[in-house]
Amino acid sequence: MTQPTAEHVGLLLRNARSEKGWTQGQLAAELGTSQSAIARMEQGKQNLSLRMIERLEAIFGRSIVKVGRPQMTHLRVEGGRTLSGEVDVNSSKNAGVALLCASLINRGTTTLRRLARIEEVNRIVEVLTSIGVECTWLNGSDLRIRRPEMLDLGSMDVDAARRTRSVIMLLGPLLDESSEYQLPYAGGCDLGTRTVEPHMQALREFGLTVEAKSGFYSIAAPPADDLHRSFVLTERGDTVTENAIMAAAHREGVTVIRNASPNYMVQDLCFYLQGLGIDIKGVGTTTLKITGRSAIDVDIEYYPSEDPIEAMSLITAGIVTNSEVTIRRVPIEFMEIELATLEQMGQKLEVSGEYMARNGRTRLVDVTTKPSELHALQDKIHPMPFPGLNIDNLPFFAVIAGNAEGQTMIHDWVYENRAIYLTELNKLGAQVQLLDPHRIYVNGPTKWRAAEIGCPPALRPAACLLLAMLAARGTSELRNIYVIERGYEDLAERLNTIGAKIEYFQD
Repeated sequence: MTQPTAEHVGLLLRNARSEKGWTQGQLAAELGTSQSAIARMEQGKQNLSLRMIERLEAIFGRSIVKVGRPQMTHLRVEGGRTLSGEVDVNSSKNAGVALLCASLINRGTTTLRRLARIEEVNRIVEVLTSIGVECTWLNGSDLRIRRPEMLDLGSMDVDAARRTRSVIMLLGPLLDESSEYQLPYAGGCDLGTRTVEPHMQALREFGLTVEAKSGFYSIAAPPADDLHRSFVLTERGDTVTENAIMAAAHREGVTVIRNASPNYMVQDLCFYLQGLGIDIKGVGTTTLKITGRSAIDVDIEYYPSEDPIEAMSLITAGIVTNSEVTIRRVPIEFMEIELATLEQMGQKLEVSGEYMARNGRTRLVDVTTKPSELHALQDKIHPMPFPGLNIDNLPFFAVIAGNAEGQTMIHDWVYENRAIYLTELNKLGAQVQLLDPHRIYVNGPTKWRAAEIGCPPALRPAACLLLAMLAARGTSELRNIYVIERGYEDLAERLNTIGAKIEYFQD
């Protein structure tokens, strides 16, 4: 951005802030930056990334500046820097998309506060808007949702739906919305075969029939009933459990779901539905008893809780750069195994006392990383269903193990491709040995080096590459970062607030 353009944008920004009646301090708090940074922006003395411009436009509900937005965005990382300071964990991506889907159950107004502004959320909002749902951003992160009496399922944005796997979670809330309708095949990360059959198995318990053909799921809705039903999920999957919960929530009668996932996003969904008046017993356990209601019309505000996967990402940034960094608002219930594993590897951590999240239910702490000498664990590191080590946090241990003395085995038994993507760390100097599609050896310690790498088509391995680049002396480039933007809101800019030096660029 040239200086005259920066000055022009600064004037537009100042006018937009004044029209909203905000001080520079209020805008700084909304953006998570300093008042002095806002002052520099308004004086035209600070270049603005496209991401920052988009955030400002969302906050003010107006165009700040017209810029061309190329399809592919990349990151340039100046690595080898020591980080310091404090950074907050944002709200959960996985909870956010589930709550968006669940809002269709409610005939009243749902307002989701501090919702993560990520591409996965954007795609679901596009899908909801296309079928007639009124989705209004009240500021940078609060979304008001109002559904019409009848949804126009025939007008669904197929392209947006195919770009997210979360569209499969519309089956539960749309259980009997229409006698017959179609959903596009779900997309998302390329992590190998991720069958939808567990979803179908759960929803067949409610009488739903689904036939897959020509790129769509053709759905025949079940008749209304008030039956009591009890069933076991053959796979304790998060989204499978959420789909079953949402189906049960708006069916009269009592539903008992066994082998349910008690993970963080499932709990958030249950808390929201309880706010709608749904009686749910067993939240946080593997057996849920749900007393549904066919008519739900409630005006509700809900704060999704903080994201344990983003928390692990930020903790990893502090560890891999051997820095003292404080990560605030960590949901400790869903991070205890990860932190215990880190301490077994020799990582020094300071953990604050507990306090409550804005939803009034989730327990939070602040975690400070300390410079440490790490060693490999004798046992393998592997995920387990909650309360075990989270499957989405496992890849970060590949980066951390790269800093540890000795050999670490990482066993990803869930996804058959993700271990393969982690071998991309070798381009940054790591010594990752692929044993099979599920297992790798990481040999350390690593002398990280800069490199240019294209993002793999999987969110967490892509984020791992970015975090490793923070430790690699020199300038690295991570190309086509759309997959990261699916799951993180302004990750690069937030890392910059604690001393990283990352910039966006386009070809």
